[in-house]
Amino acid sequence: MTKTFRLTMAQALTRFLACQMTEIDGRKMPIFGGVWAIFGHGNVAGVGEALYQVRDELPTFRAHNEQAMAHAAIAYAKANFRRRFMAATSSIGPGALNMVTAAALAHVNRLPVLFLPGDVFANRIPDPVLQQAEDFSDGTATVNDCFRPVSRYFDRITRPEQIIPALNRAMQVLTDPADCGPVTLALCQDVQAEAYDYPESFFAERVWTQRRPRPDRQELAAAVAALKGAQKPLVIAGGGVLYSQASGELAKLVQGAGIPVCETQGGKSSLPDDHPLNMAAVGVTGTSAANRLAEEADVVLAIGTRLQDFTTGSWALFKNSGKTIIGLNVQPFDAGKHQALPLVTDAAEGLAELGAALNGWKAPAAWTDNAAKGKKDWQAEAGKVTASTNAAYPSDAQVIGAVQRAMGSGVILLHAAGGLPGELHKLWQAGAPGSYHAEYGFSTMGYEIAGGLGVKMAKPDEEVVVMIGDGSYLMLNSEIATSVMLGLKLTIVLLDNRGYGCINRLQMATGGANFNNLLKDARHEVMPDIDFAAHAASLGAIAEKVSSIAGLETALAKAKKNARTTALVIDTDPLVSTDVGGHWWDVAVPEVSSRPQVNAARKAYEEKRRMQSVGD
Repeated sequence: MTKTFRLTMAQALTRFLACQMTEIDGRKMPIFGGVWAIFGHGNVAGVGEALYQVRDELPTFRAHNEQAMAHAAIAYAKANFRRRFMAATSSIGPGALNMVTAAALAHVNRLPVLFLPGDVFANRIPDPVLQQAEDFSDGTATVNDCFRPVSRYFDRITRPEQIIPALNRAMQVLTDPADCGPVTLALCQDVQAEAYDYPESFFAERVWTQRRPRPDRQELAAAVAALKGAQKPLVIAGGGVLYSQASGELAKLVQGAGIPVCETQGGKSSLPDDHPLNMAAVGVTGTSAANRLAEEADVVLAIGTRLQDFTTGSWALFKNSGKTIIGLNVQPFDAGKHQALPLVTDAAEGLAELGAALNGWKAPAAWTDNAAKGKKDWQAEAGKVTASTNAAYPSDAQVIGAVQRAMGSGVILLHAAGGLPGELHKLWQAGAPGSYHAEYGFSTMGYEIAGGLGVKMAKPDEEVVVMIGDGSYLMLNSEIATSVMLGLKLTIVLLDNRGYGCINRLQMATGGANFNNLLKDARHEVMPDIDFAAHAASLGAIAEKVSSIAGLETALAKAKKNARTTALVIDTDPLVSTDVGGHWWDVAVPEVSSRPQVNAARKAYEEKRRMQSVGD
């Protein structure tokens, strides 16, 4: 007779999670780093009690905002290159919906996280319960259905035994390199408390390892032939290089073949910035060195990238009409984009086999030498815009220069939405793989501080620097308090340009009036006078407002020695961005307007659209 354990569904779920393991560098460890939880009536009695029972094997962390705790979980997975991840649980209504934005972030960025929102009663007897949103035409609908389009796998648990196949499916998705992304198991609150006789085998320890599919022979042969015929080959390194931990194989391939490399936001730090073949950022926020090569390239090897519009310059960057794109990607959906030659494979395995097949072949020396000259020219330009200044309101680039000089390339630099991603993508000199952590797939304001917390949990011995604008800080800053509570030190550099400076610049560039972005241009009776340093200090951080670039560098030197989270605030110019580098981005301008500035912008827009490669 099969041995069973009589447990509630919630108890079975938490025990199952505690038994899932992985192996990293020869060391076996739990694959779940823990569970983030904000309890409410929809999960405190069921999941909350179950988490208490396994608190030593599966730690529970308390946050102050459900979206933020999910961001921390996602950043933890990214910092671990998807080899470890976390779960997040909430109550049924606003708590659950607060996590949907984070689910979309994880979905876009192909990052694993397990969402466990509470749900309504399966028996429906007490309906409508507190926080239940009733659908007048569908008795089965709940707010958790909002997770469906932003989950790789969704299930609603209405019977306790359903957790057995659901959790096995969840683990398959969370650990699959191609289908990786968020999983949502909506947990009906009465079912959380119902008992069932679970088989002992359900709780057997299981070790999950990273699958590394090798390339198809025909696809590999086609890719090799295309590269051997190239006169101007270029590699675009995306986030898949890092998730596969393929930086070493990438370096071997490009060094042997003399192929220059450029990096997407997700792929930055695939090679160190000082690698001679690394042209750094590509696309809308790219360097002049990378974008010039992308315009001329006849074969583009796109590794582990979604080829989104910021990478391709809205499909106006690649100007060689005879170009061939090779889509090296573990996900066929991405590998075949834009009529690419698909090479469906793990990045490390695919690069190793490409390198072996190309052994002895080299790109024309003139192309490689041209790339080296372009990099040198770019470095000179970048040095000018990041140089120190005495300006009362320095640019973002000048602040970046100060952080780079004070902290070096040995830190993990994290950022997300606003103007900083564009400047950092071009200007930050990343070191080791994974040392540049950008959330620019979904461009989620408010990710920064919570994301920094997640990175610090994954890499407690690393110095984590968070760069954030005032707009993003005001949206979500609560996890400063959590970082202090958990003893996880962050260094936060807050650039205050008094509004949404990045969008204000975009508004101006598309012919719009300065309207509703900077605080001074928004409807107001009194201008806000926000003391960000005092606010951060009230949450437990060591905080200081500095008045100059020199003062910032001095404060950063002190912050290195601080034992807890430090926030440094500096005023910046909202109108200045780096002119060098970059590329056009397709942002639709009104076809008709009463304002001549908009009409002029529309004319320029129509001219730029002619550069797009339609159908590629």
